[in-house]
Amino acid sequence: MKRITGLPALLICCIISAQQQTQNIIIITTDGLRWQEVFRGIDTAIANNKNYHEDDSSYLFDKYWVNDVTERRKKLMPFLWETVAAKGQVLGNRDEGCRVDNANPYWFSYPGYSEIFTGYADTAINSNNYPPNPHVTVLEFLNNQSKLKEKVAVFGAWEAFDRILNEERSGIPVICGFKPTGGKAPTSNERVLNRLLQDSYRPWHEDECFDVFTHHAAMEWLKTRKPRVLYIAYGETDEWAHAGKYRSYLDACHQVDAWIKEIWEFVQKDPQYKNKTTLFITTDHGRGDAIKDEWTSHNNKIADSHQMWFAVMGPDTPVRGEVRGKMQLYQKQFAQTIARLMGYTYKTAHPVAEAVLYVFNPGIYREKK
Repeated sequence: MKRITGLPALLICCIISAQQQTQNIIIITTDGLRWQEVFRGIDTAIANNKNYHEDDSSYLFDKYWVNDVTERRKKLMPFLWETVAAKGQVLGNRDEGCRVDNANPYWFSYPGYSEIFTGYADTAINSNNYPPNPHVTVLEFLNNQSKLKEKVAVFGAWEAFDRILNEERSGIPVICGFKPTGGKAPTSNERVLNRLLQDSYRPWHEDECFDVFTHHAAMEWLKTRKPRVLYIAYGETDEWAHAGKYRSYLDACHQVDAWIKEIWEFVQKDPQYKNKTTLFITTDHGRGDAIKDEWTSHNNKIADSHQMWFAVMGPDTPVRGEVRGKMQLYQKQFAQTIARLMGYTYKTAHPVAEAVLYVFNPGIYREKK
């Protein structure tokens, strides 16, 4: 794994030129996954607490513990550390000086996802029950480009994504919560998924489905409809954390990592996607850590829950591995970075933060005409 320190770490994320190779992008979020587990692996202070280990601490330590931190985080997220870090970049290890934060002041989901996709920390968006997003997201912007029209799709476990991404106005299919997939002409696999989804157990009532339905619906769409821009939003990491179930939280994280591997392996075998696709992986917010019992929660009253991470891998992303060195990045920079990776400049009525590249080394970028 390549690691860097100091100023070279600032040359990150997206070198785009006339030889740009990215033609597709897959954006993946796993809700509320802490940077502490991503970069340190299992947290023993939580795993040893009988309130959180679900009466099975031996399972947690057998599956996820090893003394060396580098090997420990690999046990939790092997694909992220063995493939994404080896071929791309992973950012947000505050132990090494790399800081990634929410710019919005609320530190929970709707404001976080809105910030990711609008490049703007709108303080008016202050509730998970907020109505359809008034802002044009980068996904809507990309869907309005002639080469990408009707080639953008969204799959999310949480029912709120149709509001966050304003499905009605944007025209983007947003298959979220318990909405069936496949539109008016579902495939045979989609018909089975729809039946299973409707009959499934609903621990979070109508708010959120299990990630397995979101993942397999997204995979079927990827294989059969070949979107150029795909967003997949997993949710169980957040739900199990709120429930204080650390075993389930870690298992959900481990499963998401395995699903990202499955996505990448398909991408690298398919002619449309192979060596022409970028993965962008992140989360919407952090969780408590300074007070260990607050790991279950997140908002602007919970210390540390603004702290985040992200990872990028693709043909136009320099291989820099775990990015080390003092720097400050914000979630609001992701939208323009996503647009730049696809070769566009995201422009809309609201302010848009500069891409990560512009913040740290504007001289190496030549805008496409």
